[in-house]
Amino acid sequence: MTDPRDLLFSLFAVFTVACALGVVLNRNAVASALSLLLCLVGVAGLFALLDAFLLAVLMVFVYAGAVVALFLFIIMLLDVKGGERKPFGAATVVAGTLAVGLLTTGVLTVARAATPAKDAPQLVAQNFPKLKDYAELLFTQYLLPVQVVGFLLLIAMLGVIVLSKRHEGLEDIK
Repeated sequence: MTDPRDLLFSLFAVFTVACALGVVLNRNAVASALSLLLCLVGVAGLFALLDAFLLAVLMVFVYAGAVVALFLFIIMLLDVKGGERKPFGAATVVAGTLAVGLLTTGVLTVARAATPAKDAPQLVAQNFPKLKDYAELLFTQYLLPVQVVGFLLLIAMLGVIVLSKRHEGLEDIK
């Protein structure tokens, strides 16, 4: 009998790859950002299957919550329209096919060489710090970098607002 975690892993992996393709192949920027949101939720599910619950929660809160919301805000503020795409050239198709082939070969080589560890979650739990250790580091040693990143995101968002307002003013003059 197969482990239900294997089935869940396969489902989350297929879901994540499908959503990633949706990000890249979508012509609409808003739909692409929403596909990115679903892709990040799929990655959070994969982290949860690895018993890395902190990373799963951070993935949902920080990336799926804050960053995608910021992307959507900026996309809607700038009113980005999808344009005509140029067809791929022969060199692009050859390079893409070569890249996919190399990636597939690498993944299959690693998958064949890997031996599944039955007690991997217990080893991870024993060798990695607990949530309290992360919190202590976050609010002591890494407090300044976290605050700086927050201010940089705020400044970037305000910059987009200022630039879009200037652009609107120029349209009125013409």
